[in-house]
Amino acid sequence: MGQQRIWIMIALVLDAVVAVVGIIVGPRINMAGLLVAGPLLACARCNGRMTALVAGYALALCGLLATVTGTIRTPMEGYRFGMVAVAGILAVLVAVIRSRRENALIKISERVQHAILRPLPAELGGVAFASHYQSATNQALVGGDLYDIMMTQFGPRFIIGDVKGKGLDAVGWCAAVLAIFRELASGEPDLTELAGKMDARMSREMGIEDFVTVILAEFAPGEVRIVNCGHHPPVRLSAGGGGLQVMTPDRFAPPLGLNPRPARQDITLKPGDRLLFYTDGLVESRNRAGRFFDLGENVATALALPDLDAAVKRVARLLLEHAGGGLADDVLLVVGEPLPAGVIYQT
Repeated sequence: MGQQRIWIMIALVLDAVVAVVGIIVGPRINMAGLLVAGPLLACARCNGRMTALVAGYALALCGLLATVTGTIRTPMEGYRFGMVAVAGILAVLVAVIRSRRENALIKISERVQHAILRPLPAELGGVAFASHYQSATNQALVGGDLYDIMMTQFGPRFIIGDVKGKGLDAVGWCAAVLAIFRELASGEPDLTELAGKMDARMSREMGIEDFVTVILAEFAPGEVRIVNCGHHPPVRLSAGGGGLQVMTPDRFAPPLGLNPRPARQDITLKPGDRLLFYTDGLVESRNRAGRFFDLGENVATALALPDLDAAVKRVARLLLEHAGGGLADDVLLVVGEPLPAGVIYQT
């Protein structure tokens, strides 16, 4: 159930309780004026249409309460009815204005986020890449997913991560993390030291509860070297088939901003093997039964599709089918596949 529906239910139940109590106590304590609570509560989280529904419900309960208690013809009852009506109108106006402002902020966040997340090359340093960014539902704020890749003297270096929080603040931190990565990735030969330097730079500006989960990856012939700082581990699909293998690090390290001390993980990656990186919106997505998305056989079959772009898009479709078409968080998917020597990837 969406957050808006929950707030509507609370508002409707609250006004219903007020009406029932008013009927029980009778005309000696008139409760009609308290019915403004429902519309005022709804306007804090619901859009104009839903708030109007709650306001109409409150007016109907006001008339019902006056009829049952026998106060419908008294002068004060008209005053109370007018008060509920005016409060409902104001609540609708507040909901409309708030919804428009929130939608404008979401659009701004999306545009800024798309501007800082550069498209991945189809091939870099002998490795083919495909990516897919799946936005969440309109009711959700823009997340803090980030990624980038650059060619260095050490080979292609890749980053994927997720900033704590949502909205413009998270997008701003995405830009800061990517700027630091682009500045330091070409000069630091050791991935663990690169993570440490990034943490030191970011910790100067971060609050005590701020953090960024990241994976730093360096592709080399026959392997990929990974430093994982609090991020969900990637999964590997071998060229020979079989199920997905979760590349869990030997030692857990906290995210950047929390003083991580990660260890480098070397993963064998032969031509034809595929490695899926993702943000938490993939594995933390629930279906209507409350079950998390499973990185199982269906995902393995999708990743095995011959075309890399089709494979990553198929994984995204599986996620949407699992979630019923709407996501609570943005999802970023990136697949890397080493190419045989001399092969040029065709888009």
